[in-house]
Amino acid sequence: MTPADPSADDLHTVLLDERAHHDRCRAGLAAMADGADHQVVIGEQASASGADAEVLGRRLRGQAKALRELPEGPLFFGRLDFADGERQAALHIGRLRISEHPADPPLVVDWRAPVARAFYQASARDPQGVAVRRRFGWAPGSRGDSGDLTGLEDEHLDRGESRVSEIVAREIERPRIGPMRDIAATIQPEQDDLVRGDLAVSLCVQGAPGTGKTAVGLHRAAYLLYTHPQRIRRGGLLILGPNPTFLSYISEVLPALGETGVRQSTLAAEIARHPVRGSDDERAARLKHDIRMAEVLRRALYARVGRAESLAPVVVADGSYRWRVPVDALRGIVEGVRAEEPPYAVGRERVRSRAVRLLREQAERRAGPQTAAWTQRVSRGRAVGAYVEAVWPKVRPEEVVAELFTDPEVLADASAGVLDDDERKALLWARPPRSWKSARWSAADLVLLDEVAGLIERPEGYGHVVVDEAQDLSPMECRAIARRSPFGSLTVLGDLAQGTTPWAARDWASAMAYLGKPDAVVVPLTTGFRVPRAILELADRLLARLAVSVPPARSLRADGEVRFRAAGDDLPGAVVGAVRDALGREGSVGVIAADPDVARVREALTAAGIRAGRADEPGERVVVVPAREVKGLEYDQVVAVEPAAIAEAEERGPHRLYVVLTRAVAGLEVVHGRPLPF
Repeated sequence: MTPADPSADDLHTVLLDERAHHDRCRAGLAAMADGADHQVVIGEQASASGADAEVLGRRLRGQAKALRELPEGPLFFGRLDFADGERQAALHIGRLRISEHPADPPLVVDWRAPVARAFYQASARDPQGVAVRRRFGWAPGSRGDSGDLTGLEDEHLDRGESRVSEIVAREIERPRIGPMRDIAATIQPEQDDLVRGDLAVSLCVQGAPGTGKTAVGLHRAAYLLYTHPQRIRRGGLLILGPNPTFLSYISEVLPALGETGVRQSTLAAEIARHPVRGSDDERAARLKHDIRMAEVLRRALYARVGRAESLAPVVVADGSYRWRVPVDALRGIVEGVRAEEPPYAVGRERVRSRAVRLLREQAERRAGPQTAAWTQRVSRGRAVGAYVEAVWPKVRPEEVVAELFTDPEVLADASAGVLDDDERKALLWARPPRSWKSARWSAADLVLLDEVAGLIERPEGYGHVVVDEAQDLSPMECRAIARRSPFGSLTVLGDLAQGTTPWAARDWASAMAYLGKPDAVVVPLTTGFRVPRAILELADRLLARLAVSVPPARSLRADGEVRFRAAGDDLPGAVVGAVRDALGREGSVGVIAADPDVARVREALTAAGIRAGRADEPGERVVVVPAREVKGLEYDQVVAVEPAAIAEAEERGPHRLYVVLTRAVAGLEVVHGRPLPF
């Protein structure tokens, strides 16, 4: 049986029923948490092997901890009433499954469950068995009190009824202060298709500003953890963001969806073998991020193999016997292993084991089978060790890179036919350190060190990696990510129009090839749900200057406002006035300026008595953000300070300005003392 649309007279009764159901769900969730704690106690008393008990205990404690630490909030946001009798008559949809007993029908169905997909995909044309789709309206900022359920909408799909949800529109447009929220209640059908994509398929989302690509990536991570828990958790799931500020902004999304323990990091943190204490000029940085460096580094590493000028036979004393491997056979071992192209460390051990095998074969022909202890003693003996070190020496990544950038001859040999003389000069260190131990590594050097480390020994890969703001990755950075997902899949999120690094991607085909997934599916998202139409239309004026082929964005939101304020000779004063006006409106205020202007803007606001925080300070209503750090962030009101200065501050300044203009989700005020660059 499906409910009729509640009228004004009986809406209160329907709300009371739904609030009572929410109270029942709250009690069920508390019982689940108590049950999880009880299972931990039982698990600790269970008889099992030490390893099994440890695994069981870790899993049970993790489940109990996750339930106890769920963020407060409403436990459901939707309901489905089905027209057929094969399924439960009504299902409430929420962020996690809630039941009073594991064997009982759920009080709330997890939004990721297959049956819940109809909540996002059903329509009047294709109701998918749904008679009524109900959405619930909760008071803004609700911590999950049943009294905060203030409204609902019913959409009768079995009658061909189709309506634009005011509840969804209000939630999307709700002012934003603090970290990013999840969008489980507002996922659109095209977003849902991406979220529920096959784990085995690597996906690239070309998302225009405000299309929710970051949210799609995070919800896809949550969906994969729910759908493939063993496969994903065995390899792990990694989310890579562009900077720590961005990670802080998205940090609460997955916990709100019931998923904890996911590694959220930056690529810089993943490859940080050393602190960054050095810097490169622009030419050197470009070269170090160039894909050609992969071949230069490979040559530099393997130049060490087999370069011993004189090589003596390996002779091992074994009692009254002397076992001997001639030089030709020793060189043949190296050539054979080299042709197999294993990781450097694996090749070194293959050389060792093959030399020992030749010695063992001689011993067994004369003295019979040899023990494992005999093999180990010979393998670790001085003669074999000296041979291995001579033809396949042990090496650190730091030694390879430092030698390359300090010795012109080594660099010339490794880069012959790859780099020209001017490029080699740009790469050589002006003040070489005494050794690699005292080297001052730059951020680009760390990418190269990771490349060599991957050639020596392949890192363990993740089951799935989500990469946000991927358009800014260099080819060498892409290779670092590819090494961490050799057998897993990727979800790559980005916007070519927002590429701001000198090596930013111009097309996704090349970037996905560098990421090791040339067959990845590239899907565009062009419909904006967060950024108002007037703001996107202003930003789209810049697209012709950006030299990338992306479809222009369009917005479903007709609200929002773009204002211009001429500063004359008093830019700081104009910024203060714009911020005061913004504070008269709802929501967060982001003041974005070219990096050199940030201190001056902050001082002007402080002098005017306006408290202004930093982007990584959650909860601050007004923040001042350098243009270089604003990518991926959103504010209700944005004050864009001197666009001409932002556009001129770097090589891809127009791309940076495009990013700045699209950070506003309600209102944008452009403060300028110079002519506008659009």
